Amino acid sequence: MLYSNCQALTADEAETAAEALVQAYSALDGTDEPIMNQVLAPADYDAWYDTPRGKWIGDREFRLMWKMIGPSEGETLLDVGCGSGYFSRRFSNRGLRVTGVDIDEETVAYARKRNPNLRCFAGSALSLPFRDEAFDDVVAVTSLCFIDCPKCALAEMWRVSRKTVTLGLLNRHSPLFREKSGRGGYAGARWDTADEVRRRWLHGLVPEPAGVDIRFAIFFPQGGRLARRVEDLLPTRLPRGSFLAVTLRK
Repeated sequence: MLYSNCQALTADEAETAAEALVQAYSALDGTDEPIMNQVLAPADYDAWYDTPRGKWIGDREFRLMWKMIGPSEGETLLDVGCGSGYFSRRFSNRGLRVTGVDIDEETVAYARKRNPNLRCFAGSALSLPFRDEAFDDVVAVTSLCFIDCPKCALAEMWRVSRKTVTLGLLNRHSPLFREKSGRGGYAGARWDTADEVRRRWLHGLVPEPAGVDIRFAIFFPQGGRLARRVEDLLPTRLPRGSFLAVTLRK
């Protein structure tokens, strides 16, 4: 049985659905091409998101984060670890005033050239060069997966946000982890769980988050036609998607 996004799952239902999901994963049509089969240059990263599969994955991740944040037009947003600026552009195109920060100066130069309306700076997520509460919303899309102290980076993001902080992470409790952990573009990446984020990362944030929303996407990263149809039927609370999204609200 598949559940609609509006239905709440009991723990038993979630586990049953998750196990069925894992078993069905290899049976779905689609390509076994890795999401990122090598460390990509910024231009190659953008080009991958222009492929049919990359566009589908990028669209689903962005739509989920947008729904979780719920921003109003004109709000300010900081994209931490913005890379090529792909997600920065997506937020900017929806009417937000976006600033990007990335530790790699070559990537920052590319992002500036590719995104004329994007303010982009070189800087570390562990010491953001901005004043307290400088932005309405702050996001980090898979960039914290390559930081040794994600809790430290989260504290900095929380410091410079006025309303929300949203993290896009790699979910260790997903079929993708079993296939791709330590390989290709995932080499060196940390895979997290929702429970670890709750137990280890949130402690000590000041002020304490008024709300924590955790959701999932990309249950079938092959992105075949059948996979996309099934993905639309699965609840975003089901903890087996490869994309783990966490929104903290002040």
